[in-house]
Amino acid sequence: MESRAAVETLEAVEASVAALAVLVRGGAKNLGPAAADPLRDQADACLDGMAEVARVEARMAALRVHLAAGYANAARAMAAPALSPQEHTAQDMAVTAEVACVLTVSERTAGALLSEAHTLTTALPLTLSALQAGSISWQHARVIIDETANLDAGGAARMEAHFLGQEAPTPARGCPVGDLAPARFRAKARIWRERHHPVSIEKRHARSVVDRRVECTPDRDGMAWLSAYLPAGQAAGIWDRITTAARALQGAEEARTLAQLRADVAATWLLTAGLERTPSGTAKGSDDGTLAGWRAGRRPRRRLVARRAGGRAGKPSIIW
Repeated sequence: MESRAAVETLEAVEASVAALAVLVRGGAKNLGPAAADPLRDQADACLDGMAEVARVEARMAALRVHLAAGYANAARAMAAPALSPQEHTAQDMAVTAEVACVLTVSERTAGALLSEAHTLTTALPLTLSALQAGSISWQHARVIIDETANLDAGGAARMEAHFLGQEAPTPARGCPVGDLAPARFRAKARIWRERHHPVSIEKRHARSVVDRRVECTPDRDGMAWLSAYLPAGQAAGIWDRITTAARALQGAEEARTLAQLRADVAATWLLTAGLERTPSGTAKGSDDGTLAGWRAGRRPRRRLVARRAGGRAGKPSIIW
């Protein structure tokens, strides 16, 4: 089954490449002195060529999906029956390692590809067909994969039908999915998901809050990204507090941008909160993580932030 689908996708790729060759060669022929407007012809040829390249890339992504799913299915069929969960995990790791080696990517990336390929070939036929046709990009396909992750089979089919179904009216979608930027499409897909999810937002939130975490990702030039996955209310509250404190530090003598001030305020709060001591030597502030502890240490910590972040002493607006 996967082999047949892969062959059909390959034929579509070959057709796109042939069309692209015609566009490029035809555009080159129209650039001679006899052309009425050679610059306009060149511009049109380049735009048409880029559009065809986008279709080739989408079809290549669909071909990669078919090949990845086909290999995973064949490898599992050839493997001996797993006698334990550990042996089953080892077999999956071996499949992932083979794909990672062939594509020269990390095993995490290879694992994501195998998971996405399995989802597309087993649960999202309209998405895979649109990708194979070149009407949506790989980014659009990943949006649908992400937004249907926690939906049942019926919910995923309804989302596909709404955005990709032939019978769905275009006004309901606003415009074809492929004409939307992936970020804009994600917003529309997420709105649809929230409105049609069979499980209440309270239950989904209670399930998701278990996954809250903080991550640190190293970056270039001695920098790093610090990110937190939190309940939306907490994240919005933290952002508002940081922004308010950063704006209070702005002034004629302050050279830092608002983004830099946010980063400096957040770093100062995280590195100094709970470190103040009373004259008796006991900890003062939010060491216990409670709201009462935060209120007890609120005013001293704010003064410390004002001094270390470059604020002028005695400025009332930054001591709240």
